[in-house]
Amino acid sequence: MTSGRGPLELSPGAVLVLNGVEWTARAVEPQFGRLVLEHADGRVETRSFRWLTGHLDARLAPAPGPAAGSGPAPEAAGVQPQSLSDLTEDQLRRAVNRAEHVREAVTGFREGSAERARPGEPREAFDPAHTTLTDRRRAKVAEVAAMDPAEARLLGLSRLGLRTLQGLSTVAPQDLVLACADGRWLRRRGGHRSVTEEIRTAIFAVREECAGRSRISMSAKHRLLHQYVRETFPQFPMEKVPCRHTLAAVWQEWFGPEGGRQRYVRSAAAAAEAGAGRRTVVHRPGQVLALDSTPLPVKLRETVFGEPADVTLTIALDLYTHSVPAFRLTPKGERSVDVAMLLRDVMLPLPMRAGWGEEMLWPYPEVPSEIVAQFAGHEVAALPFFAPETVTTDHGGSYKSHDLVAAERELGCNVLPARALRPTDKFAVERAFSSFKTLLFEHLLGFTGTDVADRGTDPEAEAVLTVERMEHLIAAWIVEVWQRRELGEYAPAWGPGERHSPNSLFAAAMDQGGFSLRIPDPSLYYRLLRRHHVKVHPRRGVKILGLWYWGDVFTADRYQRPSERGGRHAGKWVVSSDRRDRRAVFFQDPDNHDLWHTLRWSGLPPQGEVPAFSDRTASELLAGAARSGLAPCSDAELLPALLKLLGDVTPVSAWPSRAGRKKRAARSGEQARAAAAAADRPRPEPPGPEPGPKELPEPWRERERAVRKEVDADRRRRRRSATATGPTAPPLLDDALRGGLFLLPTAVPDNEASEST
Repeated sequence: MTSGRGPLELSPGAVLVLNGVEWTARAVEPQFGRLVLEHADGRVETRSFRWLTGHLDARLAPAPGPAAGSGPAPEAAGVQPQSLSDLTEDQLRRAVNRAEHVREAVTGFREGSAERARPGEPREAFDPAHTTLTDRRRAKVAEVAAMDPAEARLLGLSRLGLRTLQGLSTVAPQDLVLACADGRWLRRRGGHRSVTEEIRTAIFAVREECAGRSRISMSAKHRLLHQYVRETFPQFPMEKVPCRHTLAAVWQEWFGPEGGRQRYVRSAAAAAEAGAGRRTVVHRPGQVLALDSTPLPVKLRETVFGEPADVTLTIALDLYTHSVPAFRLTPKGERSVDVAMLLRDVMLPLPMRAGWGEEMLWPYPEVPSEIVAQFAGHEVAALPFFAPETVTTDHGGSYKSHDLVAAERELGCNVLPARALRPTDKFAVERAFSSFKTLLFEHLLGFTGTDVADRGTDPEAEAVLTVERMEHLIAAWIVEVWQRRELGEYAPAWGPGERHSPNSLFAAAMDQGGFSLRIPDPSLYYRLLRRHHVKVHPRRGVKILGLWYWGDVFTADRYQRPSERGGRHAGKWVVSSDRRDRRAVFFQDPDNHDLWHTLRWSGLPPQGEVPAFSDRTASELLAGAARSGLAPCSDAELLPALLKLLGDVTPVSAWPSRAGRKKRAARSGEQARAAAAAADRPRPEPPGPEPGPKELPEPWRERERAVRKEVDADRRRRRRSATATGPTAPPLLDDALRGGLFLLPTAVPDNEASEST
């Protein structure tokens, strides 16, 4: 008898579960097609087999398991049930052939039923109308014995005997093929018998040791295993240590292939210990935002008549809806401030641009476009905007910058850097770049291909688009094509078989969890900039990155004193700078935090006369000056040149103090040597009568003249200091002539003469 859930083997005493209630089969009456069921409370009901067959919830109660400690657990405990899918194609064919022979021995037909009889069936020896079941079984055994042994072995019938046929005859028809499969094909894995508890401990110890070492081969690990077992378990027989091939098999089963480099294996293990390897289920927009940059595979021109230039494309991808709420095109690579402004663009609604029609307006039904336009102050395009919660980035310099980390903290984002060389951490944004290339960039002039080998003849000459035109094109393509394109493998799991696009997923999320219409204020731009803590100079202003900036706000007396702010930067004022434009910095008013003052560079002419310049421009200018020998030098760098000039003019040997010191040192040395020589000479005879005066040698004459010269100079200085007034200079010749008695007076003008009279 079968029910909706399978066969029911009924016999008196069997326990049936009907709608969750247990009934005991008191009697089974097949001649009347009925059975008697008894409930635990004593109720007795008679039901037909037809009623039981059509019952939707009828099953046999499971047999009671063995009591605790009564014996070993069943062999299949802890193992999932086997199925035909576990067999190979050849094994399945052999099992099906063996099952057909069993059916023919039981029913006389290979398919088990006369309705599905094959041509020539039933055969004479297996005709159920003229043979019994025992006759058919014996005939099948004789047929298999008459086969060629190799053929019987190939078909899996070499061991098909009478007792085997009797055992297989009791198997349910739907389980017959699996029962006919060789038990060795699906036997339970028993592990490795040579891996005892000591060997298991040694393997884990070797793995822990190899985690900190450089990468070694499996042969070296096998020797370390021998060393550990020999030193840790001296009584363990070394001949029972498994061979290298067994160790390799066990290592791969327990720890995986571990084909990564040692550096990244350690980083992955550290991430797993920290809990970073857990799977994250993204279930709302803005929960995880992936940021990444790639060189734009299209040559662009800065202006219509400019030269072709390389541009970097940076996008923000929402991992739930796969929307691209913001992107940036930056010449020659992105900076931390560009990425910070990209996060700001994610939170702002995209305004409608010139040439966009009504089909590109805000389409999401939960919040009408009129309300969004009223909050934003302009018409909003069909692109989601939200506050990001978690930001996933790679390990580029602009993404690891302290300025970007401070900007992400200002926005309240959690920073989740992707692991090095782990493309699965941000696979979606990598696929998005590939889709951008195949769906848009390949069709544009100036396309450079994937690499240099795929590049055209002259993509620079084909470049016709400017950076501004490309930015407009990408924005229109995202709104009109990307956001409306049907998703394939990224369709949501909660809508199997449904067609979804990024726009429809965002609308569904709005319907499920609502939409927070929060638009940041304009001051967010200043708060995301790099901050500097400086003091205000009374006349020059503030110095930011080597340049002085001044504003009329600094004329107030409060800025001539230190700031009242405390903490790490106590007494300093906070100034924000945008490194993309060094012409001005921004100062937040202490009284009105929504008011920001613009401080212009002190050396800047009137507005509009100096083009914008950034840190990159200043660094390139200084690098070019250094290559040309025009780089400014510090005092330390100029010291060798100054010493060279001084050495040519006044060497150390020409210093007056050094010259006199040399003479005095030489004189004292001579005296010391003379005293030593006198001490070494033998004592002279007693002196006789004093001889007459002799003439001094020439060295002593020079010394006498030097002493007299010094004495005369000293006397001269004393006379000059004793004199009250200095000597009077003689009069000029003209003055002497004018003072003579016979000198005629000088002619006097008429007006002076009249005044004197």
